[in-house]
Amino acid sequence: MTPLGTSPRTAAVVYNPVKVDIDALRAAVTAEAAAVGWAEPTWYETAVDDVGQGVTRQALDDGADLIIAAGGDGTVRAVAEAARGTGTSVALLPSGTGNLLARNLDLTLDDMPYSVRAAFTGVDRQIDLGVIDIEREDRSRTRHVFVVMAGMGIDAKMIDNTDEDLKAKAGWAAYLKAIVASLRDPNELRIRFRLDDGELRRATVHTVILGNCGSLPGNILLLPDAVVDDGLLDLLLMRPGSAVGWIRVWWKVVWTNGVLRRTKAGRALAGEHRDDGDLRYETGTRFTARLARPEQIELDGDGFGKAIAFNAWIEPGALTVRVPAGVHDE
Repeated sequence: MTPLGTSPRTAAVVYNPVKVDIDALRAAVTAEAAAVGWAEPTWYETAVDDVGQGVTRQALDDGADLIIAAGGDGTVRAVAEAARGTGTSVALLPSGTGNLLARNLDLTLDDMPYSVRAAFTGVDRQIDLGVIDIEREDRSRTRHVFVVMAGMGIDAKMIDNTDEDLKAKAGWAAYLKAIVASLRDPNELRIRFRLDDGELRRATVHTVILGNCGSLPGNILLLPDAVVDDGLLDLLLMRPGSAVGWIRVWWKVVWTNGVLRRTKAGRALAGEHRDDGDLRYETGTRFTARLARPEQIELDGDGFGKAIAFNAWIEPGALTVRVPAGVHDE
């Protein structure tokens, strides 16, 4: 209940109308707000020309005490970008195909009423954000955040090759067609990069992944050591040298990381060794890279065009997320 002499708190719902049942969502949010003595919720719809940043900033300017992000990974990323460093709590209502951040926070994915209740009755948790300055071929630069991963190479090409209509109908399975098309691409990434204050290095790889956290749909644990609040970026460089190499990568990511490393006994069986000839893992707080040619880049599963260089870093505790009481990382 609201203490005497104080104004009731307000929740702002930033929603993607394509991803949610707005009538059901409005009824659930309004009922929960009333149950805890909050004011009537305010509503902000995303659009093609404003996927969430602008309306979230408007909600913050309007005095929202809580931002409820109702949409897919793109909506969550956009809300996080606008809420970065403000201290205002962001609650997630998973509504998309991947629900990447929700998965990494061990949130319930398919129970909207429960997620709405947790938005009003849960606890706040500080998590890190990845921030990236992307340089284009024309030397223009843009700054964005990522809550889960940024990538170049096979994963970015896969997203660029994904049929959006098929994705809407078949969900995560739609990426299989895109994976096959991407693996046929013979081009590799030739990069010069620096991790933190280390030496400038050169590498030829198929994929570069920078992660704030490491779980993907399909029980895939791409970055086994990534923790959403450890203040570190996790770097993965991937270069399988043959078809057998790709099989080894798939086995390691899906079985060793995705199954064994999820339990204490499995971690003991798998051992501490991470690197091999196909995969290399490192951690740091800043990663800068320049490419031999413009390459596709993705952030949290959305394509962001081509980049010729980028500068990425981690901002510890930059986002406050609302989670159900008792939900935490192991």
